[in-house]
Amino acid sequence: MFSKIVIANRGEIALRILRACQTMGVKTVAVHSTIDRNQKHVGMADESVCIGPPASAESYLDIPKIIAAAEVTDAEAIHPGYGFLAENAEFAESIEESGFKFIGPRAETIRLMGDKVAAIEAMKSAGVPCVPGSDGPLNDDPERNLSIAKKIGYPVIVKAAAGGGGRGMRVVHTEAALNNAIITTKTEAKAAFGDGTVYMEKYLENPRHIEIQVLSDMHGNAIHLGERDCSMQRRHQKVVEEAPAPGLTEEERQQIGSVCVEACKRIRYEGAGTFEFLYDSGRFYFIEMNTRIQVEHPVTEFITGVDLIKQQLLIAAGEPLKIKQSDIKLNGHAIECRVNAEDPNTFMPSPGTIEIFHAPGGPGVRVDSHVYDGYKVPPNYDSMIGKIITHGEDRITAIRRMRLALAETVVNGIKTNIPLQQRIMSDQGFVAGGKNIHYLEKRLKEHK
Repeated sequence: MFSKIVIANRGEIALRILRACQTMGVKTVAVHSTIDRNQKHVGMADESVCIGPPASAESYLDIPKIIAAAEVTDAEAIHPGYGFLAENAEFAESIEESGFKFIGPRAETIRLMGDKVAAIEAMKSAGVPCVPGSDGPLNDDPERNLSIAKKIGYPVIVKAAAGGGGRGMRVVHTEAALNNAIITTKTEAKAAFGDGTVYMEKYLENPRHIEIQVLSDMHGNAIHLGERDCSMQRRHQKVVEEAPAPGLTEEERQQIGSVCVEACKRIRYEGAGTFEFLYDSGRFYFIEMNTRIQVEHPVTEFITGVDLIKQQLLIAAGEPLKIKQSDIKLNGHAIECRVNAEDPNTFMPSPGTIEIFHAPGGPGVRVDSHVYDGYKVPPNYDSMIGKIITHGEDRITAIRRMRLALAETVVNGIKTNIPLQQRIMSDQGFVAGGKNIHYLEKRLKEHK
């Protein structure tokens, strides 16, 4: 095991990684921007290094500065968390070339999965079910593109190959709108991601978003840890996540999980990863793979008892997986609500000073948050300030515990989306379970 690692992130995920390291006897180095010097994990880390001003491009996205922090502190490895450089192949490559260990998959794997066209081709070769599509990038031939769309069947969705996080995609319902949508998406993709490559897929109108958590080591061992349902979304951004997915059968779970395990072995995946699918009418369609830890990993930890961050560290250190597929038993149900510093109605960010923070407690309640009384939420980064996770022997118990936990939570001084989360937990459709990815957006429009 490593003796010391650099945590190349901030906020709740940095604190989560630090806690895992402390329980394993691993020393930590916190890198931070000037505005983040009072972050909780910075004060708790064995060492800290300021790597620049608040702007992400000059701090958390500056690869040479992060590697230099590892050099001056004599660390052995770097954990990227999620966001920022977590899925940046150049970052992983630079770390390895500098003599450190990247806690995540190999750079070539990140590069493969980061290119959505290449990822789909790789998954098809591995036997993973995919959405019917263009089977490669679209060119500038309008007639060819119209022919592809006609074969797929409208509506279709045009996506940026280098896109992600809900950006770089456009739904097209008619032949007349197709070519303009392709040109617009290419232009936006080039500006946002530096790559104008786009592809086309069948647009599933009422799917759910279900993802499979995997662990895979460098010795050819791989397992899946069941699924999560992340269908409660706003503008393609997850708001609520839960595990297991309501209504999914054990047969479906094992079938798609086994396919993902075999795909991991085929691409020689290393670390924790997530296969994301659209699920419609009993069928799974691969959309992308996230080559990092997910925001919603706690719901999987609750129902399996597996510490995913610990497993990331063990795998990166060269240890073979000690957990076998037969060891994974799903226990009860877990739900996660993201708590964001934003207006619950307009969704405008609400940075500022948190005057009072009180976290909920009780059986089956977990809070992953870096905030405290007097903490200043900066305007420079993502608005998420924490996550509330509840667990129960069944789904309704987890929901009831979440209602109580949200009612107990106090965040004074700024606005948060807690009122929105409370509405979701009391929504009859959500309580019934199995709603599609458009459900929350429709309910929000009705609420207005």
